[in-house]
Amino acid sequence: MSDHAFEKKQLIRFHHCDPAGIVFYPQYLVIFDELIEDWFNEGLGIDFAQFHARERVGIPAARLECDFLAPSKIGDMLTLRLEVLHLGNASLKLGIEGHCQGQTRIRCIQVRVVAALDKLRSLPIPDDLRQRMARYRAPG
Repeated sequence: MSDHAFEKKQLIRFHHCDPAGIVFYPQYLVIFDELIEDWFNEGLGIDFAQFHARERVGIPAARLECDFLAPSKIGDMLTLRLEVLHLGNASLKLGIEGHCQGQTRIRCIQVRVVAALDKLRSLPIPDDLRQRMARYRAPG
C-alpha cells in the first residue's frame, strides 16, 4: 500500500472474537466500516454523521472481496491501512489491509457506491469529495 494511505490502530477486543479466541470473520467488516467512518472524519475532514443525516448521502458496499491471511486474537493491535484504488463516476474501490507484528492478517477490496439515501440510487461523486478522496489514491 502507498504512503498516501489512511492509517489507524485497532485493538482486537473480546467482542471481536469467536470461541476459538480469534477474530470472527464478520467482525472484520464492522471494523472496516468503522475505519471508513474514521477516514471520513479524520482523513477527509467530512463529518460522517452529518454526511448521512443532513446531506442524506451514504456509501454502501456493492462488492467485498476479503483474504483472511493469518488469525488475529484478543489483545492484538492491528494497523489498518486504507487507500483508494479507483475513483469512478459514482463508485470507488478501496484497498484495506490489517497488519500486526510484521504480518499481513487481512486484505480486503471493497467497492463502495455514493448513494442518495432517500432515493436508494447512486449519485456522481461530488467534486469536493472526489478531490479529498484522491489524496489517498494508490500509485499506478
